[in-house]
Amino acid sequence: MKSFDYTIKDEVGIHARPAGQLAKLCCKEFSSTVTISKGEKSASATKLMMLMGLGVKCGDVITVKAEGDDEDTAIEKVKEFLEENL
Repeated sequence: MKSFDYTIKDEVGIHARPAGQLAKLCCKEFSSTVTISKGEKSASATKLMMLMGLGVKCGDVITVKAEGDDEDTAIEKVKEFLEENL
């Protein structure tokens, strides 16, 4: 399992558009399971409504975890996505 922490920089936090893009990326690109956590809450990165349900705002720190055959690639791509979009 690989993981990293990321501080959200987008003023609105994780909202519909980037959450949808992230879910699509994780669903189509990776066989690994990608999970996003904020505090005690966590959600599969492939589930749009669960991601939005985390209530991630600007300045919040999330933890991204990937577990599976392509976890290294998944972590790199998700980190790149977050840096570009959130």
